[in-house]
Amino acid sequence: MVETYRRIRNTLRFLLANTSDFDIGRDAMPVSEWVEIDRYAVALAAELQRSVLEDYQRYEFHPAVARLQTFCSEDLGSFYVDVLKDRLYTTAAASPARRSAQNALYHIVHGLLRLMAPVLSFTAEEAWRVFQPRADTVFAQTAYRFPEIPESGPLLAKWRALRDFRSEVQKLLETHRVAGEIGASLQADVDVAASGDRLTLLRSLGDELRFVLITSRADVSAAANASAEAIRTAPSKHPKCERCWHWRADVGSDPKHPGICGRCVANLFGAGEPRRFA
Repeated sequence: MVETYRRIRNTLRFLLANTSDFDIGRDAMPVSEWVEIDRYAVALAAELQRSVLEDYQRYEFHPAVARLQTFCSEDLGSFYVDVLKDRLYTTAAASPARRSAQNALYHIVHGLLRLMAPVLSFTAEEAWRVFQPRADTVFAQTAYRFPEIPESGPLLAKWRALRDFRSEVQKLLETHRVAGEIGASLQADVDVAASGDRLTLLRSLGDELRFVLITSRADVSAAANASAEAIRTAPSKHPKCERCWHWRADVGSDPKHPGICGRCVANLFGAGEPRRFA
């Protein structure tokens, strides 16, 4: 129980820290302009809320707590937040890419704290005072109304498949880590040969697949058939960017900033990097 509570509390700390400079009145964006994984995360939070409220209606608190714990540790901590860190920490503070993430986190915190209040009362109230210091107690709130996510069903199915693929890649990367060939997954490159629906799925993300896999490169090619499908992973041969920690061929391409990669130069001194999917 202590470890479960620590996971939930640490998740809340991350969410609150990364929405501390966000003002919904100033920084709100239409859902249609959000990065796709942000729409997925909010759709997932809305799905969680429906399930937990049904548990509460039946006075079944144990499955409600289990759902909250799984959402914080697996859906957020092991996936969404893990992918999100690069965008939150490396893009410009007020860029559309970062504000999109903050829009999603804002709505997720609203829903999460209200769902937690019946079973983690003190923690929910403590976090609520940080999140909404001018609002009434969290116990005066009703269930949150999440923004409508268009085609949430297909979106949830798409990202469920991407998460399954990511798990396959992570297992391969772990063999390199155990062998001492890489440290973090960003030190690796991934080459995928896929066919059919998987090929369509992976190609739909373009170069942003690497952000989902948290690798420095992820290339997808067409396999002749299902039996020819393969995933190949290897340590990157390129230098490491001092800022984003990606191992990229364009590190040092700007002589004014020899230690960082091209996208970091763009994020710091240029128009910034566009993000559509992750």
